[in-house]
Amino acid sequence: MKELTELIQEDMKEAFIKAGYDGDFAKVTVSKRPDLCEYQVNGAMAAAKKYKKSPLEIATSVVSCLNSSLIGKADVVSPGFINLTLDSKALSLYLEKMAEDEKFGLEPVKDPKNIMMDYGGPNVAKPLHVGHLRSAVIGESIKRILEFTGNKVIGDIHLGDWGTQMGLIITELKIRKPDLPYFDPEYTGDYPKEPPFTMAELEEIYPTASAKSKKDKEYHEKALEATRQLQDGRRGYVALWKHIMHLSVNDLKKNYERLNVSFDLWKGESDSKEYIGPMVEKMKADGFAYVSNGALVCDVSQESDKKTIPPCMLLKTDGAALYDTTDLATLVWRMKDYHPDRIIYVVDKRQELHFIQVFRCARKTGIVPDSTDLTFIGFGTMNGKDGHPFKTREGGVMRLSTLLDDVESKMLEKISSNDDMSEEEACDAAKKIALAAVKYGDLQNVASKDYIFDVDQFTAFEGNTGPYILYTIVRIKSILKKYKEKFGALPAISFGPADSGAARELELSISGFQRAVRQAADELAPSRICAYIYDLSEKLNKFYHETKILAIEDVRERENAVSLVRLAMNILNKCIDMLGFSAPDKM
Repeated sequence: MKELTELIQEDMKEAFIKAGYDGDFAKVTVSKRPDLCEYQVNGAMAAAKKYKKSPLEIATSVVSCLNSSLIGKADVVSPGFINLTLDSKALSLYLEKMAEDEKFGLEPVKDPKNIMMDYGGPNVAKPLHVGHLRSAVIGESIKRILEFTGNKVIGDIHLGDWGTQMGLIITELKIRKPDLPYFDPEYTGDYPKEPPFTMAELEEIYPTASAKSKKDKEYHEKALEATRQLQDGRRGYVALWKHIMHLSVNDLKKNYERLNVSFDLWKGESDSKEYIGPMVEKMKADGFAYVSNGALVCDVSQESDKKTIPPCMLLKTDGAALYDTTDLATLVWRMKDYHPDRIIYVVDKRQELHFIQVFRCARKTGIVPDSTDLTFIGFGTMNGKDGHPFKTREGGVMRLSTLLDDVESKMLEKISSNDDMSEEEACDAAKKIALAAVKYGDLQNVASKDYIFDVDQFTAFEGNTGPYILYTIVRIKSILKKYKEKFGALPAISFGPADSGAARELELSISGFQRAVRQAADELAPSRICAYIYDLSEKLNKFYHETKILAIEDVRERENAVSLVRLAMNILNKCIDMLGFSAPDKM
């Protein structure tokens, strides 16, 4: 079914045309002054310039020609605004149609796309930390929103598993355990099935090696050489790499599962290695790649550039691949295997230059056709209350698992006073509320903006927070449970004209669901969903406080009220699912 604004606009367009004016002036918007009207049409002002008439005269003639079952009242206000109020019965019928549809009236996109999403992007052999939160949370939500609107979406974690960090680990491991067969170039037997380290050891090895590399030039060169040999296929190093991957991926899956984030593909930079050689040779043959200061590069600058865009580096002076190379080769296999209409990257905004280079090189060399859209969503930094990147009290980077543990503990403490919950129910609720607090706290912000991660604010049960949204849902669940205990099964959803201001406001908020989802999908902005459900929760709580639903004596009126809160709750549940979290039964 069409959005209400679309339906109203169709009627207004007919009125404009009937009055002798261009129908394009009939654009309908939601009123920013709900105390005056619910929708507005301001086209008479623009039409006045074209038709050399006063806006008031045009608006008056349009309203006189308006014939719409949706509009209960149409007023002309100087200097030429047309204020519209919906017909109560028409609004009720619209909500009934929404309730009958599993997607609440949202029409699928007319031209569904085959979309690939690149989000997550952690380096293996390292624990997830708070810096990984935004890519995972934002990417997962965008994926769910695009799927809900009718697109086919494939999510790829794109692991960092083929760069210098691998050479660093191998170099450090060789120093610690030089007698392992992986380091013997003459060894021809089978390598051990079990890795020569635990995940905990691996997590300690990498930062140690990284710190050494920054101070010791010789050590750094050894790490670069180990990286090159790994990429060239040295047998022992590849075997070690497989051990690292097995341990790391299993650990990552547990952490992402806790975040309620999933990926269709667990590909890494290494999956592009077989495409690198042919890709580079083709770029050379086509005249795009050339040697500059010993490295192989491709120019990507354009005359319109206001600042210098450096060449895209394809191979380093030692012939090793780097991020530019693997990202380009990844595009090669993505186009070959999936033929996407669009590829979306959810990455730290500080990597924007890198993606400008990669996108331009991919277009210039024919890796990606013009028909495939390449989109970069650069997100801002998650900061502490001091305005600097979020750290532990000791000043280090906090593990993501530690952050979730802390928030879960805080939520468990808050809800522990609820005697109606078992210990198991309380723990489950604390996990769900904590996840909502963390995800909603992030997603309510415009992705490109930095934001302050304030645990106290995000875990509050009042205000624009995840727990507040969940508390609203749980409150309605409780009402519906009591209704069934008192009156039997829930009635079929039906609506009568709203008999109170709070009910009318709630109906109007519900009716905006399709518009909010469409905006979120078009703008790739989960913040649109957050803004919508906060407004819906506010209206729902206002109605709840003003209406003692279970005490309503008139059966029809009581069923209308139950239908209204039930539809609102169902929509809230669908929206939080698009954001990547769910509500408990009790709080």
